[in-house]
Amino acid sequence: MRRLSFIALPLAALSLGGCLGTVADVVTAPVKVVSKGVDLATTSQSEADEKRGRELRQREERLGKLEREYAKQLDECNEGNRRACDEARQTYAEMQQIIPTIPVEPEED
Repeated sequence: MRRLSFIALPLAALSLGGCLGTVADVVTAPVKVVSKGVDLATTSQSEADEKRGRELRQREERLGKLEREYAKQLDECNEGNRRACDEARQTYAEMQQIIPTIPVEPEED
C-alpha cells in the first residue's frame, strides 16, 4: 500500500499541475479584464500631451492657411473685387477666433 502511495503521489502532483494553472488563470482573469478596461478608459499624461500637441499643430496650420487666403483676398479686394472684400472679412473673423487658442512662444534672449 505504501508503495502505491509513493507512485500515486507524483502522478497526482503532475496531473494537478495543469489544474492549478487553470485555476490561477480563472482567478486572475477578472482582475486582468478590469485592469484592461481601466487602461482603455483612462488617458495617460503622455497621450494627453500628444493629443494637445496635435490639436495645436492643426490650429497653427489652419491659421497659416487662413493668413495666406486673407492676403490673396485683400489683394483682390484692393483691385476692386467686392466679393473678395466680403470673403476677406469672413476670413479675418475666423482668424480672430483661432488666434487666442494658440499659445505665444516665449521670446529667447
